[in-house]
Amino acid sequence: MQLLPCLEIEPHKDTNPAANATIIWLHGLGADGYDFKPIIPQLNLSEDLAVRFIFPHAPNMPVTVNGGFPMPAWYDIKDATIEGRQDLGGIKASAARIQQLIDREVERGILPSRIILAGFSQGGALAVYTGTHQPQPLAGILGLSCYTLLPDEQKHIPAATKQTPVLLAHGKYDDVVDFSLGEASYQLLSQAGFAVEFQSFEMAHTVSDEEITVIADWISRCLK
Repeated sequence: MQLLPCLEIEPHKDTNPAANATIIWLHGLGADGYDFKPIIPQLNLSEDLAVRFIFPHAPNMPVTVNGGFPMPAWYDIKDATIEGRQDLGGIKASAARIQQLIDREVERGILPSRIILAGFSQGGALAVYTGTHQPQPLAGILGLSCYTLLPDEQKHIPAATKQTPVLLAHGKYDDVVDFSLGEASYQLLSQAGFAVEFQSFEMAHTVSDEEITVIADWISRCLK
């Protein structure tokens, strides 16, 4: 299986000749890896963390709610309820490709405990799904404005994986992924035994400056 094409941003070479941590950040439906590149300077993380950012590009595929026309997507969305009638095959295929990226980082010398898996909307849902199905804990899982994929599988998560810190953040006025879906994800992960934080913000389906400040603090704690 070929690696996903990615935008990769290395840490500043003057202060850190080699990365010591990796954040893999998944974009939302219809976007690409460049969508979240501007968040790097906004996070203003300490250079001492030596973070490599990886922004994969989702493949183009027909999306049912888009009239069947192709667009960048991690899996098909079959109806407007988003969480209903989930695309099992597409979810599993994309999770396997994200797993490839995680495995490659380990091969490059980054410990799983120094890898954060993050994503927004559809990418957030995939990040949470893939991150919670790891054989060992990651540094963290970040899900922004997202929902739960294949919730029944949460019953079969390895106990060690539940040590991974999880941050879910959601806008109260989200008109794409309803706020209640974010709350439901929080409840499900909490009941499954994860140490999960849930933060709500006065916003719609987007990312705010206030949210970025919270994310930066959380990342710094995960990678300290």
